[in-house]
Amino acid sequence: MRMVPHSLALVATLGLGLSGCDVGMKSWAQTGYRGTGGDQIRDTSEAKALAKLQVVPPPPYPLEPAMLGGERAGQTYQNVKVLNNISTEQFNYIMAAMVTWIAPGDAETQGCNYCHNPANMASDEKYTKVVARRMIQMTQSINGAWGKHVSPAGVTCWTCHRGNGVPVNKWAIDPKGGDDSTVLMGNKRGQNTPLKTVAYASLPSDPFSSYLRDNQEIRLAGATPYPVSSAPVVVSGGTKHAEKTYGLMMHMSSALGVNCTYCHNAGNFQSWNLSKPQRATAWYGIRMVRNINNAYIEPLAAVFPAYRKGHLGDPYKVNCLTCHQGVAKPMNGYPMLKDYPGLKGPLAPMTVAAASPNWHAPLGPDSVRSLNPQPLPPVATVAMAPIPANAGAAETTIDGVDPSVARHPENGVQH
Repeated sequence: MRMVPHSLALVATLGLGLSGCDVGMKSWAQTGYRGTGGDQIRDTSEAKALAKLQVVPPPPYPLEPAMLGGERAGQTYQNVKVLNNISTEQFNYIMAAMVTWIAPGDAETQGCNYCHNPANMASDEKYTKVVARRMIQMTQSINGAWGKHVSPAGVTCWTCHRGNGVPVNKWAIDPKGGDDSTVLMGNKRGQNTPLKTVAYASLPSDPFSSYLRDNQEIRLAGATPYPVSSAPVVVSGGTKHAEKTYGLMMHMSSALGVNCTYCHNAGNFQSWNLSKPQRATAWYGIRMVRNINNAYIEPLAAVFPAYRKGHLGDPYKVNCLTCHQGVAKPMNGYPMLKDYPGLKGPLAPMTVAAASPNWHAPLGPDSVRSLNPQPLPPVATVAMAPIPANAGAAETTIDGVDPSVARHPENGVQH
């Protein structure tokens, strides 16, 4: 009987120890040269295998070349503000696909009715139509201007939605990490509560606000011994930045189903000279997600109803998991865009949206930052330009810098 307390203590200790483990069968493979720390660990459990299947729905029907000509959708239908310069046949084809991608059910509120009033298809009375219009512009922008991250596969609505009106994987600003408790150890300041957002680590549970909405720099170690704030960018690292950076890296690792060596060299995580090309792709991806959240989602805050916002009133936003869903390339790299040429956007340089005005304000329980300060921008501009045949394969740079070369793209400062 005296062993019982010891057994309980042992069980409790093992439980605590295993709580940080990722249970399941694993395999590993060497990538790159031996000795370069390039082992990739893969979860081969049945659940992970099923998650990696990444089903891709077929097109609603064949899109024949003859269907690309003829009257434009903007001439056939009323109040068509995007996709108005493609043929009516192709417009109908994309609308049919969007039903499968976003509202495939048989209920009265599904199908075309999800966005349209069936008695007046031209009406904008449903907020979902206003949102869908902006999301189509976003999709065209991603395919046209962010080829460094999404080419050649491209993206469609299915990439994120997978048959749901709202993507399953989303986030909203939550400085407390969903923990409103103030007992036990007091205010945890948004960390020390293992959550899925950071792979159940005790790291800050909301690294997204800083890096995928605001314009804070990802840093583990600064180039100077002390923090240097040269507004609007803090160029030095520190413990606070390192913890948030690790939180974001844990999210990216679990979202892509890879470990650190997919991008980094374990011998020197900071060095761009030793990193893999995937790190440059991720560099563009972080900025692409930041642009999506700031330029396309946050301006819709006044359009979304309350139940489609976070508890602080900001609309749900995207992160790496929204598209990747556990695999390194969404849908394992299937080139879905080839079947939907109308969603190719005009070639353009990548333009990173300005961060929120109070981006440098501390995010925490005492934060007084304002949410959603940006007005809804006008629509009906992106699709007006002719769509080039090779859109989606843009060779673009930011300020003339190409991070695919072996150096850090931001002023040579390591992170």
